[in-house]
Amino acid sequence: MNEQILLVEDDSGLVMALTDLLSVEGYRIENAATGPNGFDRAAAESFDLIILDVMLPGKSGFDVCRDLRQRGVDTPILMLTARGQVIDKVLGLKLGADDYLTKPFEPLELLARLEAMLRRSRPMASAPINSSGTFSFDSIVVDFRSTTVTVDGRTVELSAREFHLLRYFIENEGATVSREQLLHEVWGYDGLMLTRTVDVHIGLLRHKLEREGKNPRHFVTVRGHGYKFIA
Repeated sequence: MNEQILLVEDDSGLVMALTDLLSVEGYRIENAATGPNGFDRAAAESFDLIILDVMLPGKSGFDVCRDLRQRGVDTPILMLTARGQVIDKVLGLKLGADDYLTKPFEPLELLARLEAMLRRSRPMASAPINSSGTFSFDSIVVDFRSTTVTVDGRTVELSAREFHLLRYFIENEGATVSREQLLHEVWGYDGLMLTRTVDVHIGLLRHKLEREGKNPRHFVTVRGHGYKFIA
């Protein structure tokens, strides 16, 4: 383990604690204390993962996340927030974050999430794609080589996590998969996690890719069991 993590956090005490914790685990840690500095470093340098606080001087973590995704930076982002409202978590995911953690948090949970995100950011097994490296359904074209998705010829922005989730569904077309299975296979979490992350991400896929998000045809809920992808 020698992954490099950018920690964008202005709380010096938390920076010291997280740097010590992560360094002991073998991670290389770089720090930025303001939103603008965090954006500049994340956009210009190569990191394996970004830990991004929401409340930052100069530029909020939400704005940093949004601008990085618009710049084309697909580094996995874990957002740290002292806010507990669901709307703030959903906003972070919609802007391109891959996961979130609410302060205060347990160090072991942070480590588990980092390990899962890094594991899932590695290349996945080949999907049922054609010779052009794409998979098409309805008016949607998924290009696995460029990691882009178009709907009716219009490019739709997906976060790295959303794209991994979409790919997993395509690889398991027609099969019913549980939330626990998705947490394990897509997020890399071991054991039962009490989280709405899966539901939120599937809701985002429906919103971006389904013609009628409230009446999905492709990302279907199988009540009592989980979800099924139908091309």
